[in-house]
Amino acid sequence: MTDSGLGLRIRDLRKRRGVRLQQVADKIGRSVGFVSQIERGLSNPSVEDVSAIAELLGVDYRFFFTPTAEAVHGLMVRPDERRSLSYRGGISDQLLSPLMSGRFHMLLTELAPGARSSEEGSSHEGEQGGYVLEGQLRLWVGDECLELKSGDSFQFQSSIPHHYLNPGDSVTRIVWVYS
Repeated sequence: MTDSGLGLRIRDLRKRRGVRLQQVADKIGRSVGFVSQIERGLSNPSVEDVSAIAELLGVDYRFFFTPTAEAVHGLMVRPDERRSLSYRGGISDQLLSPLMSGRFHMLLTELAPGARSSEEGSSHEGEQGGYVLEGQLRLWVGDECLELKSGDSFQFQSSIPHHYLNPGDSVTRIVWVYS
């Protein structure tokens, strides 16, 4: 499943910033053709690709969840109103927070069996934590590897390199909180 809305938002912002396709391709280590496919909704980027593109374009990655305006209600988000992104490799995020302007935001992440964020790990400002709703999660934070299952929770400084994997045979669902 691809997200043409994501691709359109990337293309629109890239053009407004005067960034060439080649610059995006160089930043994420992929071909110009692949970046073009993302922008046309024919391919899904990885989580890391979206983060790197956001950094290159000078926005927080949450920008790509926001097509036009904040949630209608301002205090809540109904399941059918959630904004979502699907990434390459069997990972999808749904934005659970009604406002993007607060001090934190929440995501519902689904990982297909074997799906992983990356092997290198990412780091950024802030703090994050989560609660495993169902399935299994292998989470690396720095040199530590946590084996989590349904009902487990975690928290760490986002500046510590981290990455994760669904080692199980079924979908893993996690609620993440980012500050």
